[in-house]
Amino acid sequence: MTFDWSVIWTHRQALLEGAALTVGLTVLTMLLAVPGGIMLALMRLSSNKLLQSASLGFVEFFRNLPLILVIYWVFYVMPMAVELQLSPLVTALVALVLNVSAYNAETFRAGINSIRKGQLEAALAMGMSRRQAMFKVVIPQAGRRILPVIASTWVSLFKDTSLVSVIAVSELAYSAMQIRAQTFRVLEMLTAMAVLYWLMGYPQAKLVDWIHRKYGVKE
Repeated sequence: MTFDWSVIWTHRQALLEGAALTVGLTVLTMLLAVPGGIMLALMRLSSNKLLQSASLGFVEFFRNLPLILVIYWVFYVMPMAVELQLSPLVTALVALVLNVSAYNAETFRAGINSIRKGQLEAALAMGMSRRQAMFKVVIPQAGRRILPVIASTWVSLFKDTSLVSVIAVSELAYSAMQIRAQTFRVLEMLTAMAVLYWLMGYPQAKLVDWIHRKYGVKE
C-alpha cells in the first residue's frame, strides 16, 4: 500500500474553507439557539397554559428526534409544506437551531428552577414586575449555573455540524469526502479530517473544563 500525503497540501484551501464553515455554523447556531432556549424556557415557566404546552411540545418533539432526521425533514419536507425553498446552508442552520434550542430550553429551565423562590419573591416585594425580576435577578444568577452546560453543548454541536454534509453543505466533513471521491485517497483524507477536527475540538474541550472549574456551582 502506498500513501500520498501531498494530496492534503494540494487541497488545503478546500479543507480550511470547510473548517471555517464548520466553526461559522457552530457560532451562528449558538447565537440563535441561546435566545431561543431562553424564550422556550420562559414559555415553559409561564402561568399561561397555552405557552407551556407549546414550549413542551416543541422541546419534546425536537429533543427526541435524531438530528440527521431533522436535517432531512427541513431540507425535503418543509419546502413542500410551506412552499419555501431554502439553500442547503440555511437549511442546515435552521435544523441545528431547532435541535439545539430544544436542549438549551431544558438547560435554562433547570438553571432558573435551581434559584431559590425567595429571590424572585424578594424582587417582586421590592416593586419589580415579574419580567424585571426574571431578567435582573433570576436569570443572571442562573447564568453561572448554566454556563458550563452551555459550553458542553457547544462542543457537542461543533461535532454534530458534520451531519449537515448529507445535504451537501461544504463544511469540513463534506469537503474532505469530496476530495476523497476525486482523488481516491481514502486514508489520507479521513486522517486529515480527523486531525483538523481534533485540532479545533481539543482547545474547546479544555476551555469547557476550565469553565466547569471556574464557574461550576458546588452546593
